[in-house]
Amino acid sequence: MRVTETDIPGLLVIEPDTFHDHRGRFLELWNASRYPDFPEFVQDNVSISHAGVLRGLHFQHPEGQGKLITALRGEVFDVAVDLRRGGPTFGRWWGTRLSADDHRQLWIPEGFAHGFVALKDDSVLHYKCTARYFPAHERTLRWDDPDIGIEWPVSDPELSEKDRQGRTLAALDRAELPVYG
Repeated sequence: MRVTETDIPGLLVIEPDTFHDHRGRFLELWNASRYPDFPEFVQDNVSISHAGVLRGLHFQHPEGQGKLITALRGEVFDVAVDLRRGGPTFGRWWGTRLSADDHRQLWIPEGFAHGFVALKDDSVLHYKCTARYFPAHERTLRWDDPDIGIEWPVSDPELSEKDRQGRTLAALDRAELPVYG
């Protein structure tokens, strides 16, 4: 397993060991002994999306969620935005392609908004979460906030009504944002 820190502290790309033979492939998506510094996971989610569907950018506060993201089928462009008020990378985004072919994972700690766009039909995304989903604490950041400037690989994604109603970072109340550290 190889772990690479991105240019945003705490945001990690994980490349699990994959074993190939004539039957196919095998890999461990999660093993607590191999990820000793990770918090406990309490919920697993699976999202299935058609190409062009963009989900996010979602976050919870309070009761933030850390997420370990894995593409099980297809390919997505996955994005995290640092919302930790007072931190050195507040408002910065980082994105990467995750696919069932490369098995890379993205660890997104608490304090980040998360979103993705499916690049292939029937893309299946699995994410382990460190906290339960609390609808009253969920917030949606605009996917196309010009102050954040995410370079999505699509220009006219399919969005849910909730995601269409997302707010810009500037429009969010400071009390709705987590604090760094």
